[in-house]
Amino acid sequence: MGRFDRTFREVDGERVEGTWRPVFIRNGGTYFLTSLKIYADGVIDCWEHVTLDEFAVKVRTGWVATTLPDGARASAHHVATWNFANPMTWVDEDGLIGEVADEIDRLAGRPDSTGRCLAAADVYRHDRTEANRAALEAAYLAIPEHLRGYALGDMDRKDGPLRALFGADNEARQRALDYFADQDQAQATVEEYVPADGPARSDRSTITIRGTVYPPGWPDDPGLEVLQNTYPAPITFQGGTYPSVTHAYWALSTSDERARALIAETTNPFQARKIAEAAPRREGWADARVAVMSALMREKYRAHPRLADVLLSTGDAQLVSNEYLRSAFWSGPGGRHWLARLLEVVRSELAAARAGISVATQRSSG
Repeated sequence: MGRFDRTFREVDGERVEGTWRPVFIRNGGTYFLTSLKIYADGVIDCWEHVTLDEFAVKVRTGWVATTLPDGARASAHHVATWNFANPMTWVDEDGLIGEVADEIDRLAGRPDSTGRCLAAADVYRHDRTEANRAALEAAYLAIPEHLRGYALGDMDRKDGPLRALFGADNEARQRALDYFADQDQAQATVEEYVPADGPARSDRSTITIRGTVYPPGWPDDPGLEVLQNTYPAPITFQGGTYPSVTHAYWALSTSDERARALIAETTNPFQARKIAEAAPRREGWADARVAVMSALMREKYRAHPRLADVLLSTGDAQLVSNEYLRSAFWSGPGGRHWLARLLEVVRSELAAARAGISVATQRSSG
């Protein structure tokens, strides 16, 4: 376990990302080992929800403890109690408050104190005015003291080049400027490198399949929403014909032949799910469902070339599917996002076929 681990909380149905670390909270003379939880919206849970400023007060008054008295009573709820003997702590009040502030920034997608310092260093290197030097020094001092040595990610030089950059020694400053120039060149070399089998990530923006529901019926041109499994694109699979991938998926999930027939007859994919939910699951379904879904999706795009063209039009962009299946396994917060990943696999297979590259896939179409 690192210093921080991930968590989240639900607010009005929305997931707010968070992280946590162990701390001691002093209550009634006992020091309780507990989880300090920090969230992207700035809320901190230290036995109650507080803001960063309120948390700072909690730390400075000793509610969240950064020093542990020798002989004091400690407790880990429902696990153990003990007394401290020669306790040693590594983070002081300012350091803990600074760590938590940095975590809030990172969770919210903002530069933390180290990121702000490195940005200030770039500004000063390219415009060496006194104002920029002072701004760099202030940004450096805003990094929690115990973390400054890690700012450059260089365990040999530590934060020496940063301090030299805003220091009074001109020769040391020039050496620091040379150091940063070498780092820039090394980073540029890394960024320019393209692996022999293609780039590590797409340069296209992520594409989201919204999972829009159309109660009056699908529009003439639903765009990328045709990539939903509920889109009415009939497929034939293992001797049965179904109005959509969703219909086929739920029909194959049950061992009840009558339920399968009813699913094939309904045009509503949500009704298909309800029929299946009321019927028994096939033995081993949970372990087989990804393979079944991938085969059904392959059949959809094999049987409907126009839809295959739509899928291929997304290039190599990362796909996100918000299609509602009442299961985070397929899509949604905290899930495995299998729908999007399988779409990307099928898209790659279609691209291989268009390029004349033979890729053996098992087909089970009727």
